[in-house]
Amino acid sequence: MPTSQPTQPSHNQLDTKAQAWSALFSEPMSELVKRYTSSVFFDKRLWQADIAGSLAHAEMLAAQGIISQEDHAAIQRGMAQITQEIESGAFEWKLDLEDVHLNIEARLTQLVGDAGKRLHTGRSRNDQVATDVRLWLRGEIDLIGGLLTDLQKALVEVAEKNVEVILPGFTHLQVAQPVSFAHHLLAYVEMFARDAERMQDVRRRTNVLPLGSAALAGTTYPLDRERVAQTLGMDGVCQNSLDAVSDRDFAIEFTSAASLCMVHLSRLSEELIIWMSQNFGFIKIADRFTTGSSIMPQKKNPDVPELARGKTGRVVGHLMGLITLMKGQPLAYNKDNQEDKEPLFDTVDTLKDTLRIFAEMVGGQLNPATGAKEGGITVNAQAMEAAAQKGYATATDLADYLVKKGLPFRDAHETVAHAVKAASSHNCDLSELPLAVLQGFHASIDKDVYECLSLRGSLGARNTLGGTAPAQVRAQIARHRARLA
Repeated sequence: MPTSQPTQPSHNQLDTKAQAWSALFSEPMSELVKRYTSSVFFDKRLWQADIAGSLAHAEMLAAQGIISQEDHAAIQRGMAQITQEIESGAFEWKLDLEDVHLNIEARLTQLVGDAGKRLHTGRSRNDQVATDVRLWLRGEIDLIGGLLTDLQKALVEVAEKNVEVILPGFTHLQVAQPVSFAHHLLAYVEMFARDAERMQDVRRRTNVLPLGSAALAGTTYPLDRERVAQTLGMDGVCQNSLDAVSDRDFAIEFTSAASLCMVHLSRLSEELIIWMSQNFGFIKIADRFTTGSSIMPQKKNPDVPELARGKTGRVVGHLMGLITLMKGQPLAYNKDNQEDKEPLFDTVDTLKDTLRIFAEMVGGQLNPATGAKEGGITVNAQAMEAAAQKGYATATDLADYLVKKGLPFRDAHETVAHAVKAASSHNCDLSELPLAVLQGFHASIDKDVYECLSLRGSLGARNTLGGTAPAQVRAQIARHRARLA
C-alpha cells in the first residue's frame, strides 16, 4: 500500500532554498553567499532533463507502492503545467531556490501540494543532478553527431568536385609531393569520422543511471532503478552509489573528445587561412564568413577560421579545468561539482556552433528558391597546380623511377638530389630539364621519365589503398557517401 510521507512542520510550500534544511540553522544565509552558491541561472538549461528524470522517478515510486497513484497523477499534472510555463517564459526562476531542482520542486509543491513534497522520496539532489547532466549531455551528443555528419558530407561534396585538382602536399610547410585536393579534404573527413566514433563511445558511458543512489549510500525504499533506467532510455544503472553521485568522468571524457574535435577544426582553420591568403590564393571563402578592415579597404579577413582556432584553446582549457576540479575530491559528492556545468555547457555550445558554421562555410547554403548550394569554398585549381610546380614535388617520383631501373634507393636519392640542384641553378622544374642533362645523372634514364615527372603522372602512380591517385580518391568518396547516407 502507498505510504504517506510526513508533512513539513510549518509551511505547505517549499518557498525558499533555506527551507530545504532550515530546521537545523539559526540564521538565514547571507545574500552574498546566496549569489556565490547559486547555480540556477546557468543550470536552468537542465530543466527538461530534470522534469524527465522526476517523472520517471515518480512513475517508479507509484509502481512500487511508495506513493499513491493519486500523487503520481498530481505530479504528472503539475509537471505538465511547469513545462508549459518554462516554454512560454512565464516560469519565475528564483535565486533563493539556488538551482533548477529546487525551483521546479517548489513550483510543483505550489501547484499540487503534498504530492510535490513526496516526489523527492528515495532520492537526493546528488543523484538527481548527476542524472540530469547525463540526460542532457546524451541529447547534446546526439546533436553533435548529426553536426559531424553534416560537416563530413560538406567536405565530401567539395572533394567530389575536385578529385583531379592538384594541390602541393606539404611536410614542414615545404612542398613535398603533389596530391589531389580531394584527397587532402578527405583526410579531415577521416578525422571527423573518428570524432563521431569517440562521441558515440562517450555516449555509451554517459547513458547510465545514477538515480536511486540517493545522497551517497543508496536508500531504504524499495526502488526499482532498472525500471527508471528503462523509462529514460538508459543502458543500465550505476552499480556503486558512492561512485554514482561523485563520478564526472563522463563530462571529462566528453570534453576531451570535444577538445580533440576542436583541434581538428583548428588544423582545418589554419589551412583555410593559409590557402585564402594572397600569397597562396588557393581558395576563396564566401563573403558572409569574412570581415573587412576598419582602416584597410582591400582586406578580407578569415574571421570564422581564426575564431575557431582561438576557441580551440578555450575548449582545451575547459578540459584542464574539469580535470583539476576532480583531482582532489574525496568521495562522495562535494559542492565543487557545481563547477562542472559552466565549462561543460560552454564546451557543448562552442563545439556545436563551430561545427554548424563550418559545414555551411565549407559546403555552402541551400537556396530554397533554386534548390542549389550557394557559397562555400571556391577552389582556384590553377593557383594550386602552379604552386605544386614550384617545389620539385616529383623528385621522389624520379627516385622511384631509378629504383625500378635497378638502382638502390639510397643511391637513387643521392642522384635525384644532384638533379634537383641542377634544376634549381637553371631556375626550372625537373620536368623541364633536357633528357641529355638527366641522363648525365644516370645512364638508365630514358624519355619515359617525363611521364613520372609530370604532376598528373605522379598523382596517378600512387594507386594503392589510401593513396592520392584519382581512382583511389573516388573509391574513398564512394565509401564515405555510403557510410554517411
